[in-house]
Amino acid sequence: MFKKMLLIFLSMILLTSCSSEYEKKLTISVTTWVGYTPLFYAKEKAWLELLNIKLLNVVSLSENMYLYKSGNSDAYVGTQYEYSLLSQKDASLVPVMMFDRSNGGDVVMSNLSLAQLKDTNATIDVYLEMDSINSLLLSDFVQLHKLSAKHLNYMNEDQSYISTLQKEDLKNPTLIITYSPYNSHLMKNGFQEVASTKEGVNLLVVDAMFTSIKCLNEQKKQFVELKKVVDRAVVQLQKNPREFYETIKRYLPETSYEEFLASLDEIIWINENISADLLERLKQTDFPLRSIL
Repeated sequence: MFKKMLLIFLSMILLTSCSSEYEKKLTISVTTWVGYTPLFYAKEKAWLELLNIKLLNVVSLSENMYLYKSGNSDAYVGTQYEYSLLSQKDASLVPVMMFDRSNGGDVVMSNLSLAQLKDTNATIDVYLEMDSINSLLLSDFVQLHKLSAKHLNYMNEDQSYISTLQKEDLKNPTLIITYSPYNSHLMKNGFQEVASTKEGVNLLVVDAMFTSIKCLNEQKKQFVELKKVVDRAVVQLQKNPREFYETIKRYLPETSYEEFLASLDEIIWINENISADLLERLKQTDFPLRSIL
């Protein structure tokens, strides 16, 4: 009985100390992307709870931006494209934490081969998230493969809807701009990959966490500890991918362990080491690095 009371007492002290250390909650919006799974892992392990951090899981990159713009999240994760859009109106916005570089994880898919897309005179339906990196990927693909003369019919949808498309249901030539793990769902639905950030486009895509300078300064300790937690989760992933997958699989519906492993091959982690070449490319795109933890 004494031991039980002692454990309860010690637990109360721990919870009290955590809540007093991080009195202000930090809310972060995040999409379902393999590069952000360390955040989901940290949540499931209750590491974020100890830091008084709340994750808002959303279905699109654009929804991430809208939550942040409306003040419903203190920080969000996304690509340099969403950052470039928001920073035009909010000069205080900065990247604070790097996650990964896409190396095949951002994908152009189709119900036709690339040769057939080039030959067709029909209108091409394009499914994508308009207010996201999808737009840049499409533009790069169209320019590189000389498809600019084609008539494109844009379908602005989130990835949860796009991933339900079935090849046999589509009558028109179709392009789909998507990313991992949704590309594996679309592959099952009959579509083929025609380009990706590994081959077939020149676009650089990096993923980071963004917030305002004010929020970073006011809650710096939480961000610093969160960075440690993310790095710890990546180490756990590399040591025991099966355990990692089992912990976060509810965030990756209809994604098998084998598909999860395949999606990991489509990114390069840059949470700790950023190569000199990548740093130079980021500088060329006016991506600020001064606040990166």
